[in-house]
Parts: sequence; C-alpha cells; structure tokens
Amino acid sequence: MKERLLILGSGPAGLTAAIYAARAGLSPLVIEGMQPGGQLVQTAEVENFPGFPEPVSGSELMDRMRKQAERCGARFAMDEAVAADLRSSPKKITLAVGGECEAGAVIICTGAAARWTGAPGEARLRGRGVSACATCDGAFFKGRDVAVVGGGDTALSDAIYLARICRSVTVVHRRDALRASKALQDRAKADPAIRFEWNAVPAEFLGGDRLEGLLLKDVATGATRVLKCDGAFVAVGHAPETAVFEGQIDMEDGYIATGGAKTSIPGVFAAGDVADRRYKQAIVAAGAGAAAALEAERYLA
Repeated sequence: MKERLLILGSGPAGLTAAIYAARAGLSPLVIEGMQPGGQLVQTAEVENFPGFPEPVSGSELMDRMRKQAERCGARFAMDEAVAADLRSSPKKITLAVGGECEAGAVIICTGAAARWTGAPGEARLRGRGVSACATCDGAFFKGRDVAVVGGGDTALSDAIYLARICRSVTVVHRRDALRASKALQDRAKADPAIRFEWNAVPAEFLGGDRLEGLLLKDVATGATRVLKCDGAFVAVGHAPETAVFEGQIDMEDGYIATGGAKTSIPGVFAAGDVADRRYKQAIVAAGAGAAAALEAERYLA
C-alpha cells in the first residue's frame, strides 16, 4: 500500500490535519488507532471549544470533525501502527491489520494514554471497580460512592460528571491545592456531592473480586486511613504514545520534539498530545494539526 500522506491518530490534531490536507488535495489516509476520536471521546462536556455556545460532548465534537474530514476527502482505516521506519524514503509504517504502508510524508498524532498510580491492587482491580474513564464506566456506579484520584482538569471534569449519577464523589489529591482551571474548581467545590481528601495518595486499592475502598496515605505524616468506595477513577495524567517511534526521532521526556510541527526527520510531522507537554487542550491540538498539514503540504510540493 502506497500513500502520499499518512496521518496516525484521529483525535483533534489528526482530524484537523486531515481536513486541511484533504482540502489541499492530498487525499490523506487517517489511521484511526484503537480509540477513534482520541481521549476527547471520554469527556462528557466540552465547554471551551470555539463555535459551541452550549457544552458539547467530546464524542459528538469528534464525530462532527470526522464527518467534516470525510466530506473534504480524507479516508479512514480502523487500524494502528505497530512498527515504523521513519528514516527511509518513502516512510514505512507497519499496520496491525493492513500490513506495511509506504508514505511520502507522515503526521504523527497518536496522542497519549492514561497513566496509573502503580499502587498495589490497582492493576488487579481494573475493570472491577477501577477505571480511567468516567464517561465510559460511570453509569455502572449510579447511586453509589466513588473516588476520583487527581487534581487537574480531567479529574475535576470526571468528578463533576460522576456527581450527577453517583451518591458521593471524593476527590483524592496529593496536594492541598488543585491544578485544574478556576472554572472547574468553582463548579466542583460548589457541588454538595463532591468532597476532597487533601494531601493524600492511594497506598493500596482494596478488595477481593471487586473494589471495596482505598487505603489512603497522608503525604505529610505518612498516616493511613481507609476510604470506602465502590469505584475509583484514576485521572493522574497521560503518557505520550510514542513507543513505536523510539530510537528514530528526537524526543523530550517521551514527547516528540517539534519546531513548529516539524520533527527531527524531514517529512515527518507531529501534533497534539504526542508532542505537547504543556497545554493538553483540544483547541491547541487542533491548531497544531492544521500547522502539521500545512507543513506536510509544503514538504510534498
């Protein structure tokens, strides 16, 4: 299989790159990955994406972007990259289903995957009360008590969403102040169903066949206490999905290093959370995707 332009990933960066590249007549092939739409499909409400005066669900936003890319002429394949030779000319990407694909240029928008705490019991109880996706699994805990581990935008968005369907939500944060935006903090603190455990981290996820609670450790004193809960949602950040490209392309702390959208390899571009260590916003990813497509168009010309 030979392509002029291959886009790896279908989150805000990948879909925006697809829109721009398709409008430029490049007929890009978008490799959607195992989570079409990226992390944003897990977000219940997006309030800060321009053009939507009312909140829109992440899944609806990504569906609209995908349809727009298709209308412009982008093509899609439900597949993922499992190996890559980025230094070759043309570039060679091995797909899990489609086999080897050659491309004149590649835009990497593979995003990031959820981090876990690594505490004992966490891995064993995943899918048995422990989750990293509130919008995916929150409905299983309707009317029950849950915990959210983290203090950033994702954690508070999860807490606000869960507070609508759960009896109580306890936000467990390792500091005494949150990192989330002020708007989310104000909403969470005003919700009577949400409470906070400050200066605490999960020392262990407790339970047999199902999660029964968290053993919390005070980061200042080392004292422990048990928080009983039926579900725990881990929202402690994400790690960039770059394993396939290690050793081939310059990286910084695991993120692909870019100058604009250009990487250390001519003809290879990167955008979105796979290259963004700072902002982690859909609109920033979309803008970077547009820049990557413009750079790819110039390169291919």
